[in-house]
Amino acid sequence: MKFLSNSRQFHKALAPLVFLPLLISSITGLLYRISKDLLGYSREHVHWLMSLHEGEWLGDNGELIYVILNSLGVLWMLLTGFQMFSKTISFTKKVTKGESKG
Repeated sequence: MKFLSNSRQFHKALAPLVFLPLLISSITGLLYRISKDLLGYSREHVHWLMSLHEGEWLGDNGELIYVILNSLGVLWMLLTGFQMFSKTISFTKKVTKGESKG
């Protein structure tokens, strides 16, 4: 359980490493979908956005590694973020209960 108690430190350590890849993936995925569906561009015109989004520019092996690390990064940040959030909610409930008794 010590591992879970240090989630804030792990979250803080990993956040700078996953920030840029996740930012690139989210922006390029959003722009691809908007360009294709709302602005009417063909797939050929906006494929470069999908290439950035999926990491195709890294080659076959690099693309696989990029996608796996991006996915693991998202999952890790969600899990540790949720854990920190649940600790905050738990702390707020304890403080509220303690104040109402006194």
